[in-house]
Amino acid sequence: MKAIAKRELKAYFTSPIGYACVAILLALYGYYFYQVMMLRSSYYIQSVYSTMFIWSMMVIPIITMRSFSEEMRNRTDQALLTAPVGVTSIVAGKFLAALAVFAIAMAGTLIPVAVIGLCSSPSWALIFGNFFGTLLYGAGMIAIGIFISSLTQSQIVAAISTFGLSILLMVVDQLNSLITNANVVKVINWISFDTRFRPFTKGVLDISSIVFFLSVIAVFIFLTARKLESRRWS
Repeated sequence: MKAIAKRELKAYFTSPIGYACVAILLALYGYYFYQVMMLRSSYYIQSVYSTMFIWSMMVIPIITMRSFSEEMRNRTDQALLTAPVGVTSIVAGKFLAALAVFAIAMAGTLIPVAVIGLCSSPSWALIFGNFFGTLLYGAGMIAIGIFISSLTQSQIVAAISTFGLSILLMVVDQLNSLITNANVVKVINWISFDTRFRPFTKGVLDISSIVFFLSVIAVFIFLTARKLESRRWS
């Protein structure tokens, strides 16, 4: 798993994808942090993460689209599947590499926060709640994106499908006003990523939300591994 993760992380940064994704996220965060500085109030720092939440979900499909689609298109997946490595280790390695790219960008956002914190007293609970929640949400979407990438040879199809699903998971709770069945509403609220993310924006480390995102990661790593296993034996 470690070897796969290193290989994938190196691949991200020997191509423009890794640099582009990190640069785009940091540029957007920098723009919003500049606005916070112009407002001269650290109160708005947490709103930067809330605003950037949507942009982050748009960048994640670009990070995950190449995970398996590129391997299948270049026919290098056969060598990967016949390697003396378990399919779960292969998937986990690719997941960790993609998560590392996203985490690098997110870690960079703490630099302006620290600088602003030297001159003011921001609410660190809200800031780290948003930061941690975004990492968890991003990790869940990365696991889903890698699974979708394993279903198609087209990176464009993988990116668009992941983006569409991420939008659906963000707005699915808005369907509640159209549904009268209480049980269906409960299910929608349960699977809504936005609902699960909301406690973190208030600085609350909600255990049920943490377990939910970790479960999503585990389920989609498992599903991707089963998909690879079927191709290995076919």
